[in-house]
Order: sequence, then C-alpha cells, then structure tokens
Amino acid sequence: MNTTLIGRRRFLGAGLAAASLPLIAGPAFAQATNNIRMIWWGGDERARRTNAAIDLFKAANSGIAIDAEFMGWDDYWARLATQVAGGNAPDFIQMDYRYMFEYARRGAIRPLDEFLGKELNIADFGQVNLDSCSVDGKLYGGNVGVNAFSVVFDGMAWEEAGVEPPAFGTTWDEFTAKCDAFTAANKRPRVNATADGSCQEGLFEVWLRTQGKALYNPDGTLGYDAADAGRWFAYWTEMRKSKACVSADVQALYKNSPETSPIVGGRSATDFAHSNQFESYQKLIAADLSVVGAPVLEGGKPGQYLKPSQMFSISSSSKNPAQTAQLINFLIREPAGAKLLGLDRGVPASAEIREALMPDLTDTSRKVVELISNLTPHIGPLPPSPPKGAGEINAVQIRISQEVGFEAVSPEQGGANMVDEANAILKRG
Repeated sequence: MNTTLIGRRRFLGAGLAAASLPLIAGPAFAQATNNIRMIWWGGDERARRTNAAIDLFKAANSGIAIDAEFMGWDDYWARLATQVAGGNAPDFIQMDYRYMFEYARRGAIRPLDEFLGKELNIADFGQVNLDSCSVDGKLYGGNVGVNAFSVVFDGMAWEEAGVEPPAFGTTWDEFTAKCDAFTAANKRPRVNATADGSCQEGLFEVWLRTQGKALYNPDGTLGYDAADAGRWFAYWTEMRKSKACVSADVQALYKNSPETSPIVGGRSATDFAHSNQFESYQKLIAADLSVVGAPVLEGGKPGQYLKPSQMFSISSSSKNPAQTAQLINFLIREPAGAKLLGLDRGVPASAEIREALMPDLTDTSRKVVELISNLTPHIGPLPPSPPKGAGEINAVQIRISQEVGFEAVSPEQGGANMVDEANAILKRG
C-alpha cells in the first residue's frame, strides 16, 4: 500500500532538478503522425469512460496515436515516479493536487500558459479554478473537475436498523451516536455501521480543519501535533471496540479504490470517498447509495473545501506538448469529450460544460452535483499547498492506522510515531 513519491536522487539521476456525439475537427498538425503516451489512475469505470473519449478523439484526429495505461492509486505513483526518474515519462499525466507542487517545482511537468487561448481554451473555468492548478504563478494542469470529501451510505441498511443516516450538518458526536444506534439495532450481521476512517487522509484533514488546524501550515510544516493524531486514532479505536466500524482485518483489504472498499464489499453501511468517486461506488453495488458532507464540529470552523479533483498535466520531456494540450482540451472543455468522462473525475469547472452534461446525467450523477451545491455555502478556503513528501506521509498514515487497528501500538503511540515520521520526511524534503 506504499505510495511512492519522486525521490530527489531519482530526479537528479534522471537529469531533472460513442458515435452519437459530434466529432471535433482537429487542427492541421493532427494530420501528421504523432504519438501521445497517456497514464492515469482509476478503476474500471473510469477506464471505460476515458477509453471511449480517447477513441472519439482519435477518430477526429487520425494522425495522432495514443498509447494509454491505467492502474490503481498506489501503483500509479510508483509507476510514474519510476518513469520520470528513468527519463521515460508519459506525455499526458493525470496529476493530483497533492503532488502537483512537487512535480512542478522539480521540473517534471511543464507550464501550460503558452497553450492558453490556442490548444487550451479554458478561460471560462474562472480564476479560482485556474489558480487551483497553478504553482508559483504558472499553470501546470487543466482542472478536470472540482470535488469534496464526502460520506457515502446505504440508506436501506440504515432504514432497516431504524436509524436516521448521516446528513449534511451531522456533528461528530451525532455521527458516533448514529453508528452506535445502528450497531445495536443492526439487521445485517456481517455489516458494520461504518468503514474505519482512520486511514483516510481526506477525512482526517476535515476533522483537523474543524478545529482550526490543518494537515500542513503555509510554511510546509506539519499543521497538527502528536496529541491531535493520537486523538484521531483513539476515536477510531473506540469505534472498533464498540463494533460500530469494521474490524482492522476488513479495513486492511481497502486499497484506495471503490472496488476494495468495505461498503462495496458488503461490510459497512457507510464509507468515505471523494465526491468524484461516488458514481463508481454506485455502479459496483446494487443498493441505492446516497452522499453527504463529512461530519462537522459543533461550533467549529468549516472543515470542507472544494479542490480540483485531478488535473491533466504535460510532461516537461514531452515531444508533442501541443498535441497533448489539444487532447486535454478535448477531454475537459469540448462537450463531446466531457460528456464521455461524465462526473467520474469531478464536477466540471466550466459552466457551459456542466449545462451540456445536465440532460444526460443519471440520478447518481445529479446527487454529486447536489452535494457540491449543498456544500458550497459552507466550505472553507483551499488549504496551503502540500509540501514535498506529502504523499509519503499519506502512506505513513495508512500504515500506522493499521498498526493501531491491529493493536501493535496504542493510539497515542501511533500518533507520536506518525508525527515523528512525518517531520522526518518533511525535514528530508
């Protein structure tokens, strides 16, 4: 489950400091033979959508060949880091906000400003959504969509237990009480009220923000201390003891994908995910799922924010950057491509694209749009940019959550270990 980060030495060693839709006519350069290598993370549903969009793009641009590969989140960053370090980076890179700053500042991805108004026509995304994909004043990615961290639940399971499910504005104390009530009245022996959220960086961040803290401070230091992390692990330890959340061995099967989540595996009535993943969750389970915001702290600060779910970036070593920018534009700004991607990667930043998508949205997709609309009045600011090593610290949280879950260490010791390791990673840079 380790999430591999680009190592400084590896960088230096590599020399780096659907026919129903209308086809989009390609520019003149598309008549020449060009090859674009493309990589993204995601599950089977994302692959189906992305490959359909790629096929449509290629049909309109016969001179451009696209070699694409995809994999799960954990494997993705290991593969990408290896390719970048080996001087064999793909042209088209699906990028995450957490990693964008590191990849940009180490020269692995190129600024896209030169393509604005030409191959890349995304001015209507708005300055906020352009800024969210920028580093040090330069644009490094096309915003694929916005999303928020969320709570996903099986309403029927909660109804059978006679307990009201989590809702917008549910406090952490209320969430605990609801899960305890579910456990007491549960009609499904193998199903717990909730997944174990201690491994979820996004949920931990929301919890911290409600208390006026953060994952990281603006200067790149850790935004919480050992006591905070210890309290986080202690909360979930109590949830395991009361059987309100799944056991450690069940949660350990989760590999950062909908397919491996407790709710999809039929082991929990509630789970946690980014909103752009909701449609993938729904396609994998027969039950009718709902999605709401994460729990809040009574009298606390806004915990949630809207972030770019992902961005599409271009390798600094790409030999076909203009063609790659054209592909990015097709996927995020042309209705033909955007319709095929749907909301799998987030709610589109372009109002025109959102309007174009609405008639074709399923009830599931509309739930995601409603989630973003309901959260928008209550969100806080975008957090400081994650420092170098943030992805590695995420992997540390996952590992230590399991160590605490299997009682190898106490919650307090787990919190101390997490902060010690995180600080060491940040110091190393």
